Amino acid sequence: MRTFGVEEELLIVDPVTGMPLALADALLAGYEEPATETGLSQELKLEQIETQTRPCHSYAELLQQIRRGRAMADEAARRHGARVAAIATSPLASNTHTTPDPRYAAMLDHFGIIATEQLTCGFHVHTSVESPEEGVVVLDHIRDKLAVLTALSANSPYWRGLPTGFDSYRTQAWNRWPTSGPSSLFGSLTAYRRVVQRLLDTGVVLDEGMIYFDARIARNQPTVEVRVADVCLRAEDAALIAVLVRALVETASLEMLDGVDPTPVPTALLRMAGWRASNSGLRGDLLDFGDFRPQPAADVVWALVDYLSPVLDDQGELALVKAGITGILERGNGALEQRDAAARYSAGHRDGGNPPGSEALAAVVSHAAKVTVRGTATGAFKDPVAFKDPVPLLTRVRRP
Repeated sequence: MRTFGVEEELLIVDPVTGMPLALADALLAGYEEPATETGLSQELKLEQIETQTRPCHSYAELLQQIRRGRAMADEAARRHGARVAAIATSPLASNTHTTPDPRYAAMLDHFGIIATEQLTCGFHVHTSVESPEEGVVVLDHIRDKLAVLTALSANSPYWRGLPTGFDSYRTQAWNRWPTSGPSSLFGSLTAYRRVVQRLLDTGVVLDEGMIYFDARIARNQPTVEVRVADVCLRAEDAALIAVLVRALVETASLEMLDGVDPTPVPTALLRMAGWRASNSGLRGDLLDFGDFRPQPAADVVWALVDYLSPVLDDQGELALVKAGITGILERGNGALEQRDAAARYSAGHRDGGNPPGSEALAAVVSHAAKVTVRGTATGAFKDPVAFKDPVPLLTRVRRP
């Protein structure tokens, strides 16, 4: 079985007001070990912190790693009177603070308000491939199915203090970057590298790290990196999304061996599918990845499971995935859970002079902070052998 691992971006929040707090530097200052040992690192904004797992072989192993990373980040936050919350955008409006770093400063100068407002938390899944050539084959085969993952993971219904009408508004905010979104068919590694180089030659993006395709070949690891998902509120949902990604990668590789060509879906249609998934999530229709016509979201999700079922069954994960998908469809994704938390608060309280809805949105963040670390044993991050085995973390090398 292919190894897989994830990166999670978590929001650092005030547990009372729900406001994002620019504390990433302070959280990381308590650790003498580098990110390759702790599994924690900075991101674009000081209001967020990233966790990274090691490459894993199973859902259970990955879930344990995700929970351990969340526990470590939350304990570091608690030392400063804060918490972490696995929500993809802040429900409350606030100023953001860019992490002191020459590269990030250049991004802020070059992209202006796009970088200023880019406080979003994504979920990136890395799956091992045998070679970059195989990786490009995978990219071509999975591109038409990724929007389903956006709908399942959608966890950002609020933006700057307002309901957005979207389940994943992070997707909308993220897609303001010039290279974000679905990519065209590449056909070969040579073609992929040519596209990347031509994008760099435009001078619009600063470096290869800003090639923000929905899925890309990782620069520093032998993996395909799928980037369409919101950070998931629940750790078990995050591990489930990763299992689906790994099954997509394996299925794509098997199709290559069987001589099955990727479906030549126009990139414009993929943008429509991503937009629909971002907008309504699981609440209405999604675009079916077979004919790209609207179908009930649950039907499209189960169609993806059916498509992946031979690989999932072979890997002993089909029953696990069916149970996990049933759970998400019955209780809703993170966006619905956030809306429900706001509605429960509003039903029994009034905002008492604060801006309309601010206390309800603070209740959303409080609920999210609790769910983020649910199922995590207290002190698990302190395990002296937890981060000491020789397998490398999924840590990016940042360019100055």
